[in-house]
Amino acid sequence: MKNNLGAGEKSGLSRRFLDDLVPWFLWVVVVVLLAVLTTMVIRLTPLGVYAVEATPVPVVQSSASVKAAGNSVPMPDFTPVTDVLAMQRESDMHTIIPSRPRSTAATYTVEKGDSVFAIANKFKLKPESVLWANYSVLNDDADALSVGSNLTIPPVDGIYYKWAKNDTIDAVAAKYKVKAMDIVSWPGNKLDLTHPEIKVGDYVMIPGGWRESHQWLVPTIWRPSAGASRGITAQCTLPANAANGSGSFVWPSVNHYLSGNDYTPTHLGIDIAAADGSPLYAADSGLVVYSGPIGGGYGNMVMIDHGNGYTTVYAHNSSLLVKCGQSVAKGQLMGYTGSTGNSTGPHLHFEVRYNGGFINPHFVLP
Repeated sequence: MKNNLGAGEKSGLSRRFLDDLVPWFLWVVVVVLLAVLTTMVIRLTPLGVYAVEATPVPVVQSSASVKAAGNSVPMPDFTPVTDVLAMQRESDMHTIIPSRPRSTAATYTVEKGDSVFAIANKFKLKPESVLWANYSVLNDDADALSVGSNLTIPPVDGIYYKWAKNDTIDAVAAKYKVKAMDIVSWPGNKLDLTHPEIKVGDYVMIPGGWRESHQWLVPTIWRPSAGASRGITAQCTLPANAANGSGSFVWPSVNHYLSGNDYTPTHLGIDIAAADGSPLYAADSGLVVYSGPIGGGYGNMVMIDHGNGYTTVYAHNSSLLVKCGQSVAKGQLMGYTGSTGNSTGPHLHFEVRYNGGFINPHFVLP
């Protein structure tokens, strides 16, 4: 079939086609520009808890609608699409500040179950440092803690010293076995390096300072066959012939671990974990040379002379089943543990002595 359209008709169709194509082209350009602009806005907006409304997509009317409106360009119908949730980033006002060493003394109130060893460990100090700073309260006795007592906790290991009349830095440094500059240069003392002055009554820290401790210790009581002088008057008449130890020891309690002070130069025994009323056993065979309450913070105490140079002490017991002058066998039940004397909680204070001198119980226990 031949094409019968004339030149004029072909020219009219071309113009109408162009009239229909131009609006479509313009709206495609508008959509692209809006999409690019929306993307840039989203990327430049700080992250937060925002619900960002998506860029509306214009709906373009058909060419028939355009023709009916007299070839005028209609306004697009903006229909919002779904919301887009951005990533969340909350502000954090917390600043991590590194912990710094203390430069001043602290005060600690003794609680039930406390020990000098545990308190010192809590403050990352040696037990001696705590004892030396509290001589007026503890008298160098690690078992002299009392619930409710206030202790001075030095900032570092050493001697926390109250300056006395006629004291000099050189003399105090020599007394506690440090250099004078150790006292002057310690930051917490806040002394002028060129002209240090310390007032009577002021407290100064002597870092690394050391002194001998002065403990009250129950004297060793010797059986007659020992051939030694008794430290105190015997509680009873001691027989010459009695059970002798084997030289090997067993744990005197059910538990085989500590709950308080360990053996140190200022605590010449160990505090074994023991509940109130737990069994108390003889660590080795021997003669009971003391059984009952005694001073010095020991409470209800048992002392056994093993006849071979060894003597053992068991303190803070709630009740005792053995008497002075009685022979006991290794592992025999002698009573029940408790918290009598100077004690902040139930435990067994256990000492081992050899020829009158103290030895670490860990050396002989299995």
